[in-house]
Amino acid sequence: MRKIVECVPNFSEGRRPEVIEKIVNVIKSVNGVAMLDQEMDGDHNRAVISFVGEPEAVLDAAFKAVKAASELIDLNQHQGEHPRMGATDVVPFVPISGATVEECIEMAKRLAKKIADELSIPTYLYELAATRPDRVDLAQIRRGEFEGLREAIRTDPERAPDFGRPELHSTAGATVVGVRAPLIAYNVNLATTDLKIAERVAKAIRFRDGGFRFTKALGFEVKEKGCVQVSINMTDYTKTPLYRVFETVKREAARWGVNVIESEIVGLVPQGALNASARYFLQLNSFKKDQILENRLVPAKGLPDFLNDLASSAPTPGGGSAAALNGAIGVALMTMVANLTAGKKGYEEFSDELSAVRDRLLPLRERFVSLIDEDAESFKKVMAAYKLPKMTEADKQERSLAISDALKVAAETPFRTMKLALDVLKLSKPIVEYGNKSSITDAGVGTMNLDACFRGARLNVLTNLAGIKDEAWVAAKRETMDEMASELEATVKEYTGTVARRMA
Repeated sequence: MRKIVECVPNFSEGRRPEVIEKIVNVIKSVNGVAMLDQEMDGDHNRAVISFVGEPEAVLDAAFKAVKAASELIDLNQHQGEHPRMGATDVVPFVPISGATVEECIEMAKRLAKKIADELSIPTYLYELAATRPDRVDLAQIRRGEFEGLREAIRTDPERAPDFGRPELHSTAGATVVGVRAPLIAYNVNLATTDLKIAERVAKAIRFRDGGFRFTKALGFEVKEKGCVQVSINMTDYTKTPLYRVFETVKREAARWGVNVIESEIVGLVPQGALNASARYFLQLNSFKKDQILENRLVPAKGLPDFLNDLASSAPTPGGGSAAALNGAIGVALMTMVANLTAGKKGYEEFSDELSAVRDRLLPLRERFVSLIDEDAESFKKVMAAYKLPKMTEADKQERSLAISDALKVAAETPFRTMKLALDVLKLSKPIVEYGNKSSITDAGVGTMNLDACFRGARLNVLTNLAGIKDEAWVAAKRETMDEMASELEATVKEYTGTVARRMA
């Protein structure tokens, strides 16, 4: 499995989009890094950027972003509601998949040292990377902010940085680097301009004042909206749920005769936090994440992870899943050609027909995606049946029947893949015949992918049929597949001939 780490640097700039855009472009310039999100807040005068990638690429991008910020942001000119001590205020790493907390801590130390050594910006380590208990909490490190730390870092040994000289960078201040779990930046706006009320509510929910264990909160004035805000960082939503914090904010505000206007999430939020809130507010009983439609349509892993698993010694995923992936690619290519044709000049007479075909293809692509996982799951049942005991004759008979039944199920999944590939090919005829000539080769490649999908799925059906005891069922399945194969061969031959003619 690939090692994926998320980085969520916070920059002390929320009013000059051009500055943040330059920092974002520096991050994007690093190969192997993918941007997830960027948020700016004018009142807080702060930006939060999220990106992911493999550890070394993320480390490189993080350093380049800190360097760019040090050249573009001057804290002497910075004013905002949010506490800050650096141009790049904080750089947390979050292990996402394949990477351990320990590996991310090592990344944090390497980055902090590099920032101090090469940029002359003193750095501190916080949260899971903290070197001292009093530096786990970011608020403790940032106490006094840029202005207060300027003197304290020089005179108080307790405020000395983990890396670098005990002296702030003249414009970039100091930077905090660390490792944490996925954090939810969550704001609740109150229908009042009285800042003291927001501060009282924040005090009631934050951990250091007796509130929720994994909650940090401050009260701010939001001039742009004419209200005050309880700004919250939730450091472990699995132990302190989002809905519980919201309900408490609402009740505490009501004590002062104030209503909640709205709440907002800054940056990204884990799906689990929203699922928990849905269960609570809708009073759902026995709700499971598999009941969410999108979770059934989108594979849990990305393509690189899938290919790594495919190449491993594990029996699943295997050829059946690969065949379904070929089908999904084939549908995507046919859809692309339809999109490049419908509504385009010179193809007006075919626009309605190709638009209709395109709309019918979209759910079929998602069906192929579902079959990728379904094939792997069906084969797991076969493996489970082979592991049944075979000590006695009764055991052997029961095991044999269980294997046969499991193989039937395992054969049905690639059979559905075959049928879907043929259905998509027949549906795609107008795309091959009338599709935009400049992309006709894409229709040809789509045809080949669907052909490979069908043939690969057929092989998987045939290998399962060999172990099934129900001879009549096997014979009927073979006959149907032979008929489908003849139709597929004729269709593929027709389409490849059409593509060759239109290319000439």
